Amino acid sequence: MRVDAFDFELPNERIALRPARPRDAARMLVVDGGAIVDAGVADLPKWLRPGDCLVFNDTRVIPAQLEGRRAPREEDGAQGAPGARIGATLHKRIDLRRWQAFVRNAKRLRVGESVDFGAGVAALAEERLADGSFILAFAGDEPVEVLLERAGTMPLPPYIAGKRATDEDDRSDYQTMFAREDGAVAAPTAALHFTPGLLAALAAAGVASETLTLHVGAGTFLPVKADDTEDHVMHAEWGRIEADTAARLNAVRAAGGRVIAVGTTSLRLLESAARDDGTIAPFAGDTAIFITPGYRFKAIDGLMTNFHLPRSTLFMLVSALMGLDVMQSAYAHAIGEGYRFYSYGDASLLLPKR
Repeated sequence: MRVDAFDFELPNERIALRPARPRDAARMLVVDGGAIVDAGVADLPKWLRPGDCLVFNDTRVIPAQLEGRRAPREEDGAQGAPGARIGATLHKRIDLRRWQAFVRNAKRLRVGESVDFGAGVAALAEERLADGSFILAFAGDEPVEVLLERAGTMPLPPYIAGKRATDEDDRSDYQTMFAREDGAVAAPTAALHFTPGLLAALAAAGVASETLTLHVGAGTFLPVKADDTEDHVMHAEWGRIEADTAARLNAVRAAGGRVIAVGTTSLRLLESAARDDGTIAPFAGDTAIFITPGYRFKAIDGLMTNFHLPRSTLFMLVSALMGLDVMQSAYAHAIGEGYRFYSYGDASLLLPKR
């Protein structure tokens, strides 16, 4: 499909720079088949049925944004002059000391050069990949997660970071209540709306919950540069669904309940693990699944998600679930009614016709 079919106009003032407080005070647009209803996140128990199950991503965002300087070269000028400024956003773990990273000012960095990120944290540019990203090998013996806590900042999406500085509030605001598995460089933002109180209300209404792990990579923020969806290449992300979790989810659907993914990350992993008959298999490994209109969903019956960027792979995903015309109408309604967009914005609950 043409990528421009997924375009829409979004006024800048609709981009949320801070989350709702409390978290479950955010608004929620319900798209039930073709019907569009204004609601709130706190109303979620009313929209689900006893026997349904929400599936959350328990990945934890690490402070994966780094700023530093490349080691000086002779051509940098006077002896002792600092090397070029280098920014790095870690994307995907390779092993205990190496990460794939997107690098800012990459033209000033060569393979074999070291970058000093301050606070005793340095990394070697070990390899440059075909997509322009680098493999960074961190020096020393301390766990990389410890180094990042010293030198890194939370990797806020560019549409927020370009409007304000990252601050201490973001260390908690950009983390879900389910976060426990270190490794994400972007939050599974739909779950940011949940609180212990809301989870208790859902349990009282007979709605179950399960967790899986997908370490969200920085590729989630990359624009689609191709003109046609067939020419876009997704970056791989690592995920895991335990065998007992898969068994319980299969039991939910066998009993007539619905599996509702909380966030596109949960949905993508569930669909990656789905067999052709719709059952979910245990899973551990990389996924680069790219869902566009025409895809046949196998594992999920609905999705709770935030509002996404125009021309993005995530808007393509929700259009595949609900229909492009339905989602263009829903987004036009949300913009007109003042819903807040993107990572710190409001939510939508998408329930396709079955």
